[in-house]
Amino acid sequence: MDQSLIRNFCIIAHIDHGKSTLADRLIQKAKLVTDRNFQDQLLDSMDIERERGITIKSHAVTMPYESADGTIYKLNLVDTPGHVDFQYEVSRAISSCEGALLLIDATQGVEAQTLSNMYMALDHNLEIIPVINKIDLPGADIDEVKRQIEHDLGLDASAVLEISAKNNIGIDELLEDMIKRIPPPTGNPDGPLEALIFDSHYDAYRGVVVHVRIFQGSVRTGEEVRFWFSNASYNAEEVGRFKILLEKTDILHVGEVGYLIAGIKNISDIRVGDTMTSHKRPCRRALPGFREIKPVVFSSIYPVDTDDYPDLLKAVEKLKLNDASLVYDKDSSAALGFGFRCGFLGLLHLEVVQARLEREFDLSIVLTAPSVAYRIILKDGVETTINSPMDYPGPTEIEHAEEPYIRASIIVPSEYLGNVMTLCMEKRGIQDSMVYLDEKRVEIVYFMPLAEVLFEFYDRLKSVSRGYASFDYEVSDYRSVHLVRLDILLNGKPVDALAQLVFRDNAAVRAKLICEKLREEIPRHQFKIPIQGSIGSQIIARETIPALRKDVTAKCYGGDISRKRKLIEKQKAGKKRMKMVGNVELPQTAFLSVLKAKDD
Repeated sequence: MDQSLIRNFCIIAHIDHGKSTLADRLIQKAKLVTDRNFQDQLLDSMDIERERGITIKSHAVTMPYESADGTIYKLNLVDTPGHVDFQYEVSRAISSCEGALLLIDATQGVEAQTLSNMYMALDHNLEIIPVINKIDLPGADIDEVKRQIEHDLGLDASAVLEISAKNNIGIDELLEDMIKRIPPPTGNPDGPLEALIFDSHYDAYRGVVVHVRIFQGSVRTGEEVRFWFSNASYNAEEVGRFKILLEKTDILHVGEVGYLIAGIKNISDIRVGDTMTSHKRPCRRALPGFREIKPVVFSSIYPVDTDDYPDLLKAVEKLKLNDASLVYDKDSSAALGFGFRCGFLGLLHLEVVQARLEREFDLSIVLTAPSVAYRIILKDGVETTINSPMDYPGPTEIEHAEEPYIRASIIVPSEYLGNVMTLCMEKRGIQDSMVYLDEKRVEIVYFMPLAEVLFEFYDRLKSVSRGYASFDYEVSDYRSVHLVRLDILLNGKPVDALAQLVFRDNAAVRAKLICEKLREEIPRHQFKIPIQGSIGSQIIARETIPALRKDVTAKCYGGDISRKRKLIEKQKAGKKRMKMVGNVELPQTAFLSVLKAKDD
């Protein structure tokens, strides 16, 4: 395959600017699917992606394209997510390409994630083609968006392409422009094999399917390959390209994107970002991989039925193969048994992992309340990082605690500026800068504790700005915080799975909220159940679930009141004994309600 006829590109944009729709049109132009088999969001294979209208996994597809002069080109598209939680997926897609389509909504303009993704593409020296989408909508303001592209992004407005992916307007012009502007891949076809593993997935019958981009040399069916990180060697049983379904070929040449199947059953041998090379003629050094991803949100996952733990272990291992940003370690709880302490890129990432475990692997699971990684400096000078409330040392051992802060960049119409600033200040935000991009839009930058952004910040931001604010963030540094461990006691016994690390001033509000939620979810027992929130030995919130009680005086039709009192006292004594030996059953919905509990 002639390298000059290959184009590797990705589509990057803010969430909901039309990436998946544009990918659909390009696939239709290449005639990879018939009209009968076509469906919207063709590359979004998961149910949860279709339900939410978002891309979660990056997908690759190879498309043949005949240009206006009759030359047949091979276009390798890697579709990317748009939500800030899946930034790692975007970085992996960008590492495999030479060019990027920067898609901008004609009704929304340049947003926070647009800027972030463009800078990431520039860091990888990609050729950027700005594209304005949805030009046929009544609210489209093409001239204003072009001005934003030139002013905010520093790109040439005269090179901007105007399309409507939904109605197939301007797609042919876009394809021709891509051929001219995106450079073909470089690399020595006769050199030793250098291939970057940018993704992988598990096939129940064939083992691990490795997604690779060939930077040098080539790989053939039957060739023995070696993975740099694990030093494991395998024979390539099948190599091929992505044509919606897998299409077998005998060889993958330099510059191509494709897959490799080698009967790999040991999942730990494969690492996304690793280099694949030839066993007989290896390359000298590994390719520069992806940046190491650091999880920012932590939560423990437990099976509802403890007998399902082996199935959960297999499911998490297979999910890790397909989701490189998931980090996990074994964990145990007195209330919930054995499980895993998992690290996520954000709350949406957590929800997606939960949904995939339940749907793809048919598991019933419970998640503990999410937390972030805190840095603890002990009185003896030792510094440690904890992400679980159960690892939090006693107050007498701690010199001080530090929490992660984020640098939040928010672009908002000026009329909603006051609402957004009030919200940021509620979340202990410290304003860093405020820049008027034009007479209508303002970019404000706040430093905020990551723990404050976890729960409902994104939803409330969209609410106070009527959906017009865009939000992007990066973890910046650690700052001192007055941290306490909030314990939840049921019937006087602490439930470790419900413990949380919280800012001291927010502890009482948070404890009251959790106690109220649990009172609604826990069924009534034969005895009275106190639900308490405590910091150490100090109770700061309480709710009580009344006992189920029978009217023991119903049979007394009169007579002395002492008879009724005697029966009531007898019942009270029985309830007291029952409370001492009784166990409170905590339903799964109780854990979920605490997870979703939001401060007013």
